[in-house]
Amino acid sequence: MNNENKTNINWYPGHMAKTIRELKEKIDLIDIVFEVIDARIPMSSKNKDIENLIIKKPHILIMTKADLCDENKTNKWKKYYEEKGYVVILINLLNNPNMRLLFDKINPLINEINEKRRSKGLKPRKVRVAVLGIPNVGKSTLINRLVGKRSTKVGDRPGITKNLEWIRINDKLELLDTPGVLWPKLDEKSAYNLAAMTAIKEEVLNLDDVAIYVVKKMLSCYEENIVKRYSLTEKKDIVKILDEIGQKIGAIKNNETDYERVYRRIIKDLQDGYLGKITFDEK
Repeated sequence: MNNENKTNINWYPGHMAKTIRELKEKIDLIDIVFEVIDARIPMSSKNKDIENLIIKKPHILIMTKADLCDENKTNKWKKYYEEKGYVVILINLLNNPNMRLLFDKINPLINEINEKRRSKGLKPRKVRVAVLGIPNVGKSTLINRLVGKRSTKVGDRPGITKNLEWIRINDKLELLDTPGVLWPKLDEKSAYNLAAMTAIKEEVLNLDDVAIYVVKKMLSCYEENIVKRYSLTEKKDIVKILDEIGQKIGAIKNNETDYERVYRRIIKDLQDGYLGKITFDEK
């Protein structure tokens, strides 16, 4: 693996460029933006191109996967964004999600928008909210929670949502669901963080490089978690570490380690929270 931040990774599928074009066309129809980021990678998962597009819109930054993050580190990022003027909500969408937190933030904005309409002699109308973010940060899950039923496709692979789609929430609110959008050139550190959290497709970066990145990051920042998970005795030689993990998960046959199984297990364990609560972006 190359040194971090030295190489740009180019992965910008056509539907992402199309989404940005369509958002630019619809931006005047949008009243409020929910920007969704992953609490485990609060910097790597924040799209700077989206930020420039929506800079003049009322804006709520929603950090999802709060149940999987290192709250100490993530709260530093939350404070950082709040100091920059963002309204920030840290939320767990899967277990007992408190949507009231979100409605408490958005209701004053809805009232303000319709008060301005009344002052101009216009009737109140539904407020339009765009839900934006990179792939696989929980946009569709968020919408399903707001709607109260499954209305959009949800999956654990990037690229599930392909088109812009308006969804009615209630008589005051409708949402614009959008495909996950990255930016054309990813710095290497962000790319590996995104790949580790399955925000970019696995064919973009080598599976072995991503898994080894995860192991090294865990040993650097959360050594106790990974040592405990795989009963590691080795902490430096990466091949020996992978062999030990292979032994632990039963991925050794005829004294040969099935490294691909090991790589996939490491990444899945990270995703599923078996490597503990982690935040890979440092503040």
